[in-house]
Amino acid sequence: MARGARDELAEKIAGEVALSDDPGATLRKWRTDFDVAQTELAGRLDVSPSVVSDYESGRRDNPGIGVVRRLVAALLDIDEDRGGDHIRQYARVLSSGFDSDVVHDLREYPATVGVDRVYDAIDAEELHRGGADTVAGHTVINSMAAITRLSSDQFHQLYGQSTNRALVFTGVTRGESPLVAMRVLSPTPSAVVLHGLDSDDIWEHAPDLARIDDVSLAVTDADLETVLGGLRGLP
Repeated sequence: MARGARDELAEKIAGEVALSDDPGATLRKWRTDFDVAQTELAGRLDVSPSVVSDYESGRRDNPGIGVVRRLVAALLDIDEDRGGDHIRQYARVLSSGFDSDVVHDLREYPATVGVDRVYDAIDAEELHRGGADTVAGHTVINSMAAITRLSSDQFHQLYGQSTNRALVFTGVTRGESPLVAMRVLSPTPSAVVLHGLDSDDIWEHAPDLARIDDVSLAVTDADLETVLGGLRGLP
């Protein structure tokens, strides 16, 4: 396991907790993102589950840096014992050259996954089906950060190892910008998912552009952590 990725991820988590207006909620977010039960984390820390619950609910005083470091180290130790999927994923985002506030997740699948299975994992509603029924990976992108900060060459790097993937744009209001951005990319991805809206809110021309470019298009209004968790649960 690459120690550099682990150390950077530990620093990121600890920093988010320290700067959060609700440290307990931030700790809970990371614990659930790592799919670790309170009882498992408590066992690793050799404390009762109620201690973890009290920190997450705010019933105990805000945890000091020493407690946060122990909690973070325990989460990362559990992940390493399970094979290190979360640490490896963070390493992939780092190696892609993107800041984590631009690219939330970037993953290649060991085998192709049906587009419908991706939709089911993130509670997405399909608006148009393109020519590809499967994808080989996904990239979850902060739409505004990507559009305002990335060059056209960097946009192509969002594909990772394959263009046969789903690009999930987060924080979308109507969908104009991501769909227009897709028009200047060649080749296009297999699927685009617009996160943060439902079918009633989408830009009226979005399905037409998807049809012209033969790209599957879907929307989801699930919260971001649910989307990330659903995608990370895919094989």
